[in-house]
Amino acid sequence: MKDMPEFPWEVILPHRRRAAEHPDGIVNLAMGEPVDPTPGPIRDALARAADAPGYPPTEGTPELRAAAAGWLSRRHGVRVDPSAVLPAVGTKELIAWLPAMLGTRPGDLVAFPRLAFPTFDVSARLAGADSRPVDSPLDLAGERPKVVWLNSPANPDGSILSVAELRELVAWARERGVVLANDECYIEYGWERRPPSLLDPRVCGDSHDGLLAVYSLSKRSNLAGYRAGFCAGDPHLVRRLLAVRKHAGHAVPGPVQAAMTAALDDDTHVTEQRARYARRRETLSRALRSAGFRIERSEGGLFLWATRDEPCWTTVKDLAEHGILVAPGTFYGTAGERHVRIAFTATDERIAAAAGRLS
Repeated sequence: MKDMPEFPWEVILPHRRRAAEHPDGIVNLAMGEPVDPTPGPIRDALARAADAPGYPPTEGTPELRAAAAGWLSRRHGVRVDPSAVLPAVGTKELIAWLPAMLGTRPGDLVAFPRLAFPTFDVSARLAGADSRPVDSPLDLAGERPKVVWLNSPANPDGSILSVAELRELVAWARERGVVLANDECYIEYGWERRPPSLLDPRVCGDSHDGLLAVYSLSKRSNLAGYRAGFCAGDPHLVRRLLAVRKHAGHAVPGPVQAAMTAALDDDTHVTEQRARYARRRETLSRALRSAGFRIERSEGGLFLWATRDEPCWTTVKDLAEHGILVAPGTFYGTAGERHVRIAFTATDERIAAAAGRLS
């Protein structure tokens, strides 16, 4: 295991304290944390399963795996056998440990986007491997990484890879025997265009060989507090992960599995949540542009990638003076040094407060 980087949310604490001094309180747009209620049917399913004295199945209940496979087919045109689905104790945990669980060792290479969620780098460090941020895996030329991470729709900048771009990456990875994994936790939130899955037959044909996709219910169903996610894809890789997770005790609690099943079987609450986020996104976008910001990419996900063509920490400090907390782009790599990431996951009232302060 290599040394861990400094935890980013501790670095921003002085600016959080300054923003909290605003007479009307802080507007925290730094984290993409759900604030809307967990839908009632999901909470009901959790309560009904609360009498759970036995150990939960690490592989997931048959009902959960079937619900996940049904959601992938219904919403994203992806067909997987339920046995190729594996629940996780939140997808951050799965991302952090996935290279190690797949046998990545010191001297191996893990690649990820140059602008990326920090846990991709952490996943290499936990395995003792070399980490490499890249503009595109295609730039690796003759190198053969053990695992390559994709993230579409992307955190922090909301960019979306097209079917053609994903197809080219799949062909490249398969030629080299590289595991290609896509973090698709924002796949329900494409704004400018619909995000395709790495497992879409238009991308990978009839086979998921060498491919894994990671899904979170935190953003889709307001379940961040439940720690509920799963991966799907290559049956051989899923079996490998399952074997390790059984030994490590990485099992999702039984009541949470019941809640996940209810969440994945229902699309109505997602439509309602998407409408909330769309309103907040529009309100915040207008206010930022009127305040001199330029919004770039931001095609999908729950963030606006914004700049005033100044160092990101200057922007963070200035907005904190107005009681608004945002994330500096350098949290996600040096490529973000002149941008900030602004979440629109706050309540309608807090989003309106931010818009008023910006104007």
